[in-house]
Amino acid sequence: MPTVEVADLKDGDFLLDVREDDEWKAGHAEGALHIPISEFVARYGELTEAAPQDGRVHVICRSGGRSADITMYLAQQGIDAVNVDGGMQVWQAAGRPVVTDDGQPGFVL
Repeated sequence: MPTVEVADLKDGDFLLDVREDDEWKAGHAEGALHIPISEFVARYGELTEAAPQDGRVHVICRSGGRSADITMYLAQQGIDAVNVDGGMQVWQAAGRPVVTDDGQPGFVL
C-alpha cells in the first residue's frame, strides 16, 4: 500500500477526503476534495474531473483505514494514489490547519 506521511505533504498537493459529511463539517484540510466513502463509487467521476491529470491523489480519512481502502481501489483503476498515514488525526496533531466550510477553525471528529 503506497503511503505518505503528513509531514511529507506540500501545499498544493491534491487531497481527497473520504470521511462522512458530519466529519467533514466539523473540520477538514482547506482545499481538499470531499467525497464520502459511502458515496465514492457513485461520485467517482468528480474525482477524475478534479484530480490532476498526471498527478498524485493523496487520500485521507480520520485515521487511515477508510482511505487505505480507497487508495487500493484507485490504484486498481490505474490512478497514482497514496494513503495519508494516520489521517486527519495526525494532520491536526502536526499543527496543520483544520477549517470548517466557512473558513473558521475546525476540529477532527
